[in-house]
Amino acid sequence: MYKIPANTLFIGKNLVFVPECPSTNTLAAEISHQSPVKDGTVVITDSQTAGRGQRGNTWETTPGLNLTFSIVLKPGFLALTKQFFLNIVASLALKDYLMREVPGAVYIKWPNDILVHDKKISGILIENQVQGSSLVTAIIGIGFNLNQKNFSNLARATSLAMVTGKDYDRHREVELILEYVESRYLQLRRGNTDGLMSEYLASLYRRNEKHWYRSEGRLFEGIIRDLDEIGNLRVEENGMVRSYGVKEIEFVDQ
Repeated sequence: MYKIPANTLFIGKNLVFVPECPSTNTLAAEISHQSPVKDGTVVITDSQTAGRGQRGNTWETTPGLNLTFSIVLKPGFLALTKQFFLNIVASLALKDYLMREVPGAVYIKWPNDILVHDKKISGILIENQVQGSSLVTAIIGIGFNLNQKNFSNLARATSLAMVTGKDYDRHREVELILEYVESRYLQLRRGNTDGLMSEYLASLYRRNEKHWYRSEGRLFEGIIRDLDEIGNLRVEENGMVRSYGVKEIEFVDQ
């Protein structure tokens, strides 16, 4: 059983633990629909059997070794056009956490993967509930590779234990991550979107470098420049800059 984090104001103060579930995001959504849920509620499991990622991908995790949890937030203050800042908040929080152990090696791969030494260590899936023109509920799902040391694709995946050679207490580490998430979320609530965006762009994987991408079946060389006003990726190709949504561009390793 996970302890309640001691150093947060509200995130994690209400905690729902289940030994196993298909997806903490799905469970968090079901709980939210059944009855009012406190802002900052955390749903966490030891074994997530059908974790979901961007583009319908699955999240590979060995039971009992990693962190799989979802945070329920009530960001009514945030305009719908600014909802990508929730991705920025979660991404920067995970980078903050990782910088304690692996400074200088952490990057954010748009839209919301966290890389260490070019390998994926964490993924984020945010699902929002909208009512009219208001953002009612946001569920931030986080999968974090903590102690797992065997992956089906070792060329692309890693864990904190693999990087540092140490084993970690999952209860303590999730508490630390929640503290960083709350700190970044409060920064957003104070309206510091410029500061958050600046830090996100400074941490962006492949920014201002020429690499290969694929869009609509076409392979091309481009340079990531920044994000547009709704969080789409702006990529320069042959001197022209175009914005791409999450399902409109694919990173290619060559």
